[in-house]
Amino acid sequence: MADKPKQGEILGIPYNFERPSFGRMLSSYWQPDEGMLVKKPFGIGYTLNLASWRSWIALAVVAGLLWQEQQSRSGEAEDADDDGPVEVIVD
Repeated sequence: MADKPKQGEILGIPYNFERPSFGRMLSSYWQPDEGMLVKKPFGIGYTLNLASWRSWIALAVVAGLLWQEQQSRSGEAEDADDDGPVEVIVD
């Protein structure tokens, strides 16, 4: 049986299942001449290019959304402790 290719594309989505090295990991996440998304060093799909300022904006937006969600969950927990039982009347 022939060996299967360890890297390539399926339906336009890149994949790479070669064993990653430290140098390849660093070089794939920092590519100044590329766009915001680059091929993953291991696995299927794309990842953020940390050399692009757009990637840092995307990370800041995600961090802000996660922080906002965590704050709203902690606020709900405090509000739930203050509320007493609720009576619902249906006609």
